[in-house]
Amino acid sequence: MRVKLGDVCERGTSNLKLSDVSEKNGEFSVFGASGYIGSVDFYQQGYPYVAVVKDGAGIGRAMLCPGKTSVIGTMQYLLPKDNILPKYLFYVVKYMNLEKYFTGATIPHIYFKDYKNEEFNFDFWERQVEIVSVLSKCEKVIDLCKQELQLLDKLIKARFVEMFGDVIHNSKKWQVCLFAEITSSRLGKMLDAKQQTGRNSYPYLANFNVQWFRFNLENLNKMDFDEKDRAEFELREGDLLVCEGGEIGRCAVWHNELQPCFFQKALHRVRCNHQIILPDYLAWWFRYNCDYGGFSALAGAKATIAHLPGAKLKQLQVAVPPMELQEQFAVFVAQTDKSKVAVQKALDEAQLLFDSLMQEYFG
Repeated sequence: MRVKLGDVCERGTSNLKLSDVSEKNGEFSVFGASGYIGSVDFYQQGYPYVAVVKDGAGIGRAMLCPGKTSVIGTMQYLLPKDNILPKYLFYVVKYMNLEKYFTGATIPHIYFKDYKNEEFNFDFWERQVEIVSVLSKCEKVIDLCKQELQLLDKLIKARFVEMFGDVIHNSKKWQVCLFAEITSSRLGKMLDAKQQTGRNSYPYLANFNVQWFRFNLENLNKMDFDEKDRAEFELREGDLLVCEGGEIGRCAVWHNELQPCFFQKALHRVRCNHQIILPDYLAWWFRYNCDYGGFSALAGAKATIAHLPGAKLKQLQVAVPPMELQEQFAVFVAQTDKSKVAVQKALDEAQLLFDSLMQEYFG
């Protein structure tokens, strides 16, 4: 049966501000866009409900909240009626991707009046119970895969610290070299929309395509690279791609996942002198510095760093352990990466199944 979202839930609002919650220590939880933010001595909703981010970052994201809790004013209450399970409503709202209803350029908003008329397939109570059970099991598998990937990264990180110590303060007294002495690096090609002809169009990596130790290669953008550009900007096996802005230092080692492929100006392409330093070690050197404030001196405080320009990159001082140790670490990374590939495959399959079931149940 096709129904509208507004047929199965009611809108509720909150006037709570973050300042109303900070430094309070009550019995009842309060949630914001990122989850739990504190507790107070009262609650606005006595029964489970769905909360939707209606303002700012994360707009449209839904969460299922327990009874006897509240949300702050940037969140929207969706209160289930008697004919729908709260968790079933949560999956319905998650399926709808409400961010598509946003309005406003500076601070985006979504309004219940705009999305309450979206339709979906609605099932009777017993079927809702079955659907919630199946989707919950899928989500559990997805969460377990994500946790396993995080644990594998923690394993590599622990091995890095065990072998190389604190590389920010160089606790093991390794040789220290300037970045420019042990690598060659350059930024990618600037995208000029006016110069695009489509005759020499190739895929390229942008900042968002580079995640920690992996690449997101779905829906790559393309731009023109002439013969000279292709020689200059084509990626090779072992290139280290480092983010120049955003989460500066975020990086991954290229292993010819796609050929040919190029890179945009928001990324540094780093090529290591393999007689001195290996890309696997250098990638984790970046991660250690990002995790423990190693780049904070670049702009006085970590929170104020917006960019890592080429000149500053070349002046970084890098602790360089003996090649034998770097090679041992690279072997360990390669072995662990095999496990990560298997887990990632399981994660992708579980996510695909979850998405397919959501479409089948609600589409």
